Amino acid sequence: MPTRIDTPESLGQAVRGARKQLSLTQPQLALAAGVGVRFIVDLEAGKPTLRLENILRVLHALGGELRVDGLPTPAEGA
Repeated sequence: MPTRIDTPESLGQAVRGARKQLSLTQPQLALAAGVGVRFIVDLEAGKPTLRLENILRVLHALGGELRVDGLPTPAEGA
């Protein structure tokens, strides 16, 4: 079942939980995602001004993906 993320804090909690479930340290996750340890610390703390590109790297390193529900789908060929 997907995890509902609606705040920077809930994203941080989800990342921390997934990291711990995979038995990864913050430095190990940072290395796997190609980001700095400080970025992982800030992400898990719910810092609201982080780069989306790096958030996606972390999610992918954890085996996750970003999905957006509830928005209208673009028309074919648009």
